[in-house]
Amino acid sequence: MFLTVGVRLMGKRQIGDMQPNELVITLLISELAAIPLQDTGQPLLFGITAIFMLVVLEISMSVLAMKSKTFRRLTSGKSVVVIKNGEIDQAAMKSVRMTILDLVELLRGQNVFDIDTVAYAVLEVNGDLSVLLKSPEQNATAKDLGLKPEPARFPVTIITDGKLEKDSLKNLKITEIEVEKILQKNKTSIKEVFLMTMDRQKKYNIINKRKNL
Repeated sequence: MFLTVGVRLMGKRQIGDMQPNELVITLLISELAAIPLQDTGQPLLFGITAIFMLVVLEISMSVLAMKSKTFRRLTSGKSVVVIKNGEIDQAAMKSVRMTILDLVELLRGQNVFDIDTVAYAVLEVNGDLSVLLKSPEQNATAKDLGLKPEPARFPVTIITDGKLEKDSLKNLKITEIEVEKILQKNKTSIKEVFLMTMDRQKKYNIINKRKNL
C-alpha cells in the first residue's frame, strides 16, 4: 500500500515513460521494499522511511528539473535528431550508440517500414522514436480536402455496471433527472445499464447488461 501511494505521488509518468533518474529511483525503491519482506528481523519502518526519502528526493528532483534547464539535461539528457531532412545523421547515431538495425526496428514500431519515407526522426530521452513522414507520405487531413468536420467527440462514462458516475454529470453539466429521462426513453434503468457514455453534444450510447450473466 505504501509503495502504491509512493508511485502515485511521483506521478503517472513513472508508470509509462521513465526518465533515467526516475528509473534509478524506481529500481532502488523495489530493492528497499524487498529487504524487510525477506528479512523478518529487519523492522518494516526502516524500509518505509528509506522509501519515503527516495520519493521526496524524486519529487524534489522533478521540481528542480522544471526550474533548471541545465539540471534537466544532466539528469535526463536531451533528444537527438537521427534523421534530418530525409538523411540519416550517422554522427548523431554514433553519439547515442544506435545501429541502423536499431533505427529500423524503432521505425517499425511507429508503423514505418520504408526509411525513405521519413523526413525527421527524433530519439527521445525515454527511448521512444518520434517520426515525421515526408509530405507526400502523410495522410490527408480534412483541411487538405477542404472539408469541415464535425466537432471532435469526447464521450464520458455516465454509468458503469449499474452505477451512476456523478463526477461525469458535473463535467457534462447534466442532471441525474435528465439521465433518467433518457433511460426511460430507451426503456431501461440505471441498474440495467452496463455502460452509458455521453459527449458534450449530448450524443449518447447505451449498452444494457446481459440478463443471463
